[in-house]
Amino acid sequence: MIEITWVKSAIGYSKDQKATIQALGLKRLGHKVVKADTPAIRGMIKAVRHLVVSKPVEES
Repeated sequence: MIEITWVKSAIGYSKDQKATIQALGLKRLGHKVVKADTPAIRGMIKAVRHLVVSKPVEES
């Protein structure tokens, strides 16, 4: 699992990057979501790596 936090505004960035933020389930700055660690999610994080911070989460 990966915890993704939206840390920088998407204003001034392309529509594709804004759509990726929305597709990750992020609603507002500072919002955190936990997603499964899949290649698709990793690719989405890589596309907006300048806007988000991600870290692994240990499953309990």
